[in-house]
Amino acid sequence: MNSVTDLRLPLPADSLDTRPQPVSGRWAVMLRRWKTRRVLLTLDDAQLRDIGMTRLQARREGDKPFWRG
Repeated sequence: MNSVTDLRLPLPADSLDTRPQPVSGRWAVMLRRWKTRRVLLTLDDAQLRDIGMTRLQARREGDKPFWRG
């Protein structure tokens, strides 16, 4: 028998929510690393002094890939 079956499943209305869901777990950690490292590269010298980092330390941390802790 070669036919396509028309299968209809009832879906609750809330299952159709297409809003982005918050990222959690390992992906959340990697996303946070990526964002904070990008920001770290934009800080000026006074801001880096405030957080106790040198320009070289900021560059080394900012250049790391997001998957590396």
